[in-house]
Amino acid sequence: MPKKILIAEDEKPMARALELKLNNAGFEAKAVYNGQEALDILEKEPHDILLMDLIMPKVDGFKVLETLKQRGSKMPVIVLSNLSQDEDKTRIAKYNVVDYFVKADIPINKVVERVQQVLGT
Repeated sequence: MPKKILIAEDEKPMARALELKLNNAGFEAKAVYNGQEALDILEKEPHDILLMDLIMPKVDGFKVLETLKQRGSKMPVIVLSNLSQDEDKTRIAKYNVVDYFVKADIPINKVVERVQQVLGT
């Protein structure tokens, strides 16, 4: 059974590109466009990993991380953001974030490779 990946990214072209690449790599990837949608889906069905932007409508990535922690989630999270300040990285360090990529600096195939490493596929 393929590993399930949730992508929470409000930039639709980026979200769709990630979804396509990850599905082509053999994962079951689904994109949502705000933090509230991500939380709603994760409450109903477990996923193996979350790829998430920090700045999103409705609920931002920081609040998603806080909510997941309160729920006792052990799911790994890869943050994809255009925020590159050290304080943002420090702020998310207490959560289950396994990597932090600046979107402008990372090709999508590198994100796919990192997902494969984290999930051991």
